[in-house]
Amino acid sequence: MTVTLFKALADETRLRLLRILLAHELSVNELVTVLEMGQSRISRHLRILTDAGLLTSRRDGLWVFYQAQQEGENRHFLSAIEPFLQDIPEAAQDVENTNRLLEERNKKSRQFFNEIAEDWDNLNSEILGDFDLAGAVCNAMPQNCRLAVDLGCGTGTVLKRMLDHSLGVIGVDNSPGMLKACKKTFADTAEAEQRISLRIGELEHLPLRDHEADFASINLVLHHIHQPDKVLQEIRRILTQHGLLFISDFKKHKDESMRSRYGDHWLGFDTNKLAMALRANGFSRTTVREQRVNKGLTLIMLTSYVSVPGSTGV
Repeated sequence: MTVTLFKALADETRLRLLRILLAHELSVNELVTVLEMGQSRISRHLRILTDAGLLTSRRDGLWVFYQAQQEGENRHFLSAIEPFLQDIPEAAQDVENTNRLLEERNKKSRQFFNEIAEDWDNLNSEILGDFDLAGAVCNAMPQNCRLAVDLGCGTGTVLKRMLDHSLGVIGVDNSPGMLKACKKTFADTAEAEQRISLRIGELEHLPLRDHEADFASINLVLHHIHQPDKVLQEIRRILTQHGLLFISDFKKHKDESMRSRYGDHWLGFDTNKLAMALRANGFSRTTVREQRVNKGLTLIMLTSYVSVPGSTGV
């Protein structure tokens, strides 16, 4: 096994790939852009690293994504060699290219949602039909809620309903167009300035203080996020010790048209894996509910509490 590992590392391109994929999960096409190499060459090196157990791959519809091994002895091995990967001659250029790629991702996402902000509620209605998602969110909210947060608040349809169950609400979105539409939603709301705060920001770096909110909801948003774990970590940070999280998103499906029509990155999620991700990022006592909606899709809704010592759960 050790010989296989070192053979896999005996190539500078593979070292560069490892360095990048220790920090990010990227598709083959994205790696082609970062390393400025042909796809066949990149694919061959990815196969060698994957066969050696240093990378894992994930197929999502027609796309395949790679990242460094996250578990077991090989993860410990990668952690041990990671400092030495910083000395690769092309490391600085790879970092620059990766950052440019990620910024372009975010730019395209913001542009997409800015352009469809006025039609967003109609697009959601196409999928949700008569299902009252805002009602499901409000039913999950704790009593005596001081501050509730809606992440990826969009046009504010859910956030406005949440205001009836909390002293104050915060809406966060990375799209100026969506927040502009959200302001219109609250235009006729009494005491809006005192009880409502709308903030622009990325969900991987939330514009909230540690332990600020009692309740957080994130609805039909995670499938737009390239690294959901980072968002879950941030949500854990901003929730109080007994805070509660509500997630709604699609169960895993194969409808590729969702990428172009709705800007989806993930084609839904495996329910068990999402529950495991919650546990790994500091949540427990997770409950799951499913709801069939339009277009042959299933909505999964998870409520999960911030983990405290001695707590148990899914």
